[in-house]
Amino acid sequence: MNHSIDRYGSKFQIFVWTLFDFANTSFSVIVVAVGYSLYFKEIVAGGSGRGDFLWGIAVSISMFLTALIAPVLGAAADFSSRRKRFLFGFTLVSILCTALLYFVQPGMVITGILLFVLANIGFEGGLVFYDAFLPVLTTERSYGRVSGYGFAMGYLGSLTTLLIAMPLYADGFQKSNLHNIKLSFVIAAGVFFLFSIPLFVFLRDHTIRFENKPSYLKAGIARVVETVRHIKQYKNVGRFLLAFFIFNDGILTVISFASIFATQSLNFSLEEVLYLFAVVQASGIIGSLFFGIVTDKIGAKKTININLILWMIVVAGAFFVQSKTLFYGIGIIAGSSMGASQAASRSLMARLTPKEREAEFFGFYDGLMGKASAVVGTFLFGLISYITNNQRISVLSVGLFFILGFILLQRVDDTESAR
Repeated sequence: MNHSIDRYGSKFQIFVWTLFDFANTSFSVIVVAVGYSLYFKEIVAGGSGRGDFLWGIAVSISMFLTALIAPVLGAAADFSSRRKRFLFGFTLVSILCTALLYFVQPGMVITGILLFVLANIGFEGGLVFYDAFLPVLTTERSYGRVSGYGFAMGYLGSLTTLLIAMPLYADGFQKSNLHNIKLSFVIAAGVFFLFSIPLFVFLRDHTIRFENKPSYLKAGIARVVETVRHIKQYKNVGRFLLAFFIFNDGILTVISFASIFATQSLNFSLEEVLYLFAVVQASGIIGSLFFGIVTDKIGAKKTININLILWMIVVAGAFFVQSKTLFYGIGIIAGSSMGASQAASRSLMARLTPKEREAEFFGFYDGLMGKASAVVGTFLFGLISYITNNQRISVLSVGLFFILGFILLQRVDDTESAR
């Protein structure tokens, strides 16, 4: 089966690619991090540890299902040159289900979970194809910087969406204000839709020409099976994926429960939570840009190591903190580390990945490892909170993921490149 690949890249295409990060983070900040997570726990599920447990279940289910389908779809997209088409499908599902969250009423737990699961599968599944564009758009020397640009644009999008939605949250969860809170979900869907358009209009898939057109689904499954069977050929990638699986679990758990922890354990008002996340997003912009440059200077592995140490500090601080003011400081450290550690991870993955298996390997990275990792952490946090009714004990469990991830990362040889 002969095929040829046309590779390309330009500053405009890189900008269009990063603009999608601006778009999709409206979902992550309003639905996952702040608005819907709190609305679901306090209004839909009835609050307390039960709300934590049900929210953890919802996140875990969505990540588990994404993990099942992402590697196969990633491989199929690699064969078919239809990354953009797959990305469009997942994006459309996420946008529509996010808008439909407006109709979730108090007590509608099953509907609330179902719509969130579909929306999050659309969001997380789309990232498989979005991230797979990185090695096509730029050279290995600039992976860290361009990846950092994407995350910085994402935090800018999160901050922008928060500022737009902030007036709607001023009166908290009073019955008279529930309409405004649910309206923010529609706004998130609108921002996601509007700013994702340029990617689908201007960014091209690289061209693959086949003498005999394969069955994309069968080809995708076959490639995944082949990758698993011959994983010994990619030991370094395997080591990194295992480390990423562990420490990314901690990061995704923090994102999923940060606002819930702030409101329950530190008595933040809904408006104060929005200000907190605005500070986090602003620090995320600076951290992504700064560490993107640092990654290209000292390497992705060292950058990840630095940020994992910062994450350990965040966990320790969250366990002991009693002051809202100090928690803002912890939020700044978390924000600057969040995008930085994920951008550096994406850069290291791009460096270690064989170019002919980009979408397939990023399917494992974003799907099997990136999404499946969130199944463990979010479920564990919610379960411990439900059993003990103490979120600070749940926080300690998150710290274990950063410590173990740090240890496993030391086994990765970042001088080895498959490019």
